[in-house]
Amino acid sequence: MSDGTRQPTAEPSGPRFLVCGDSSLARRLVAELVDRYGVEVTVVLPSLTENHAPDIAEYQPESGEPARRPEILVARRLTAEVLERAGARQAAAVALVGPDDVTNVDAAMIVRELDPDVRLVVRLFNPVLGAGVASMLGDCAVLSGSEIAAPAFVAATLGDDSPTQLDLGDDERVRAANRRTLDATADIVCALADAECPDPVTLPADEEGAELVLVRAYGRRRPEPLRRRSRLLRTTGLIFGRNLRLALGATVALFAVAAAVLTYARGVAPAEAVYLVLLTALGGADADPAAGAVEKVTAVSLAIAGIALVPTVTALVVDALVHARLKVAAGGLTDPVAGHVIVVGLGNIGTRVLHELHASGLTVVAVDRVESARGVAAARELGIPVLIGDATSPETLRAASVQTCRALVVLTADDVTNLETALVGRSAHRAAAGQTGAHLRVVLRLFDDGFAQRVQRTFGLTRSRSVSYLAAPAFAASMMGREVIDTISVGRRVLLVAELPVGAGSAVEGRYCPDLSVPGRVRVIAMRTGRAGQTIWSLPDRRPLVRTDRLIVVATRAGLAELLPRTVPSADPPPAPEASPLRLLAVPVRPRPDRPEPERSP
Repeated sequence: MSDGTRQPTAEPSGPRFLVCGDSSLARRLVAELVDRYGVEVTVVLPSLTENHAPDIAEYQPESGEPARRPEILVARRLTAEVLERAGARQAAAVALVGPDDVTNVDAAMIVRELDPDVRLVVRLFNPVLGAGVASMLGDCAVLSGSEIAAPAFVAATLGDDSPTQLDLGDDERVRAANRRTLDATADIVCALADAECPDPVTLPADEEGAELVLVRAYGRRRPEPLRRRSRLLRTTGLIFGRNLRLALGATVALFAVAAAVLTYARGVAPAEAVYLVLLTALGGADADPAAGAVEKVTAVSLAIAGIALVPTVTALVVDALVHARLKVAAGGLTDPVAGHVIVVGLGNIGTRVLHELHASGLTVVAVDRVESARGVAAARELGIPVLIGDATSPETLRAASVQTCRALVVLTADDVTNLETALVGRSAHRAAAGQTGAHLRVVLRLFDDGFAQRVQRTFGLTRSRSVSYLAAPAFAASMMGREVIDTISVGRRVLLVAELPVGAGSAVEGRYCPDLSVPGRVRVIAMRTGRAGQTIWSLPDRRPLVRTDRLIVVATRAGLAELLPRTVPSADPPPAPEASPLRLLAVPVRPRPDRPEPERSP
């Protein structure tokens, strides 16, 4: 059609879901809804040529059925007319996943005016704004893709032996950890994957052979305090830069040689020789015609050195002070650092990762191309050094001390830029550390899975993550009315931790927890009962599920998509079964020996 709109090729067979946006998250979300949940989808794009709009418009379902292709509507702005035309009134859920918070909030209010009951899922970065929107718009879930994905990047940065903490709510916490780092008293909930394999099998049937496991956490690890040098030492290091130190060192060496010569020529004590040297160099000595040739040459040399000394040292001190002040004002790297983490790209995900690494007690240096990036101000508020420059330039990375860093995390929105930065940083680190030096851990943000696999095979960069891949399953589940509590990254794959209410009359009501676990797809790890939300970790084998229960599961994307429909309440649920009365043990009353047994009436 002339306006770029594509109508569905067949009549919709079920509820339709509306997605607004052309970001990478929108592309992944459309694929998740179409391929995993098999629902009808309408997508509103601002154009057919920008961002990921061409891929969304040309999307082909995995099933190959033309009827499953999403309906496309092109509109530059999300107005009430556009949203009504897209079917917001009839939609089962509406997802607003554009890159701008204000645009998403405005569209959410318009949708709520069109339909007070439709399910809303809104992507917002600002947590304060998100809390207000969620509380005012009724059936509305506010999610942040960067908040969902950030723990995966942090875990990849910290290393395989660093546990990933997950908060399940109600003061219940678990952590994903490597089995070899645990002691015998660890309370292992379930096996997650064999992380040692190149292509790990998630939720394996053989739990004893899995390296990555889920463990109950009792208490939270306290971050290590940051070790900072005193203000006096930092100020001294800024003023006495390399040039000033070289000039002062040369001056001291000249004075020492001159003092030694005078000591030998005049036969005076070393202290008196130093006094004569300083006096001569600063222009305070008188000419001595009777002095020997050696003394005269030394005196003339000191006089010339003294003439050049004062302006040279003055210029170097002023230059050092100006540069120090500029560095402090710009928030750049002012101290020599080692063992730190360099974060390149201070967008949404970069800002989140920056905060989490800083909260973990690590020293962080931030780099971005532009001063106006979202995370620049946040980094400076935390006291994190920020360098403004092109990270693909070796000079910029050397200024961030890539030679001594422990990890390089590259999080810009462009895959090619991320790869180029990683290669430049790795080369600079190897050149400084040598073949026997410490290995640099590189973590990349890469959207395209095929590109990530080729990068791994060609360059050996094995730690890459995709923000949209990690976040899209949570957005899709939220559109279905279910909550994904957290995600666990296993390589470039993702496991979802979700809480699923047992719907009245649903397919799982009356079933047993062990029957719902399927190796490789889904594992029920706990159950919350209707009695004050009690969490049961030791799942009962013969206690049937009731409609007041809630399941906590770990699942793959496909496993969660299969389990969700089975928990949906029935349209005409049967009445809830009556609770079985508690049976008390009948204990016969024995008469006391000193009392006669009471007579029974006939």
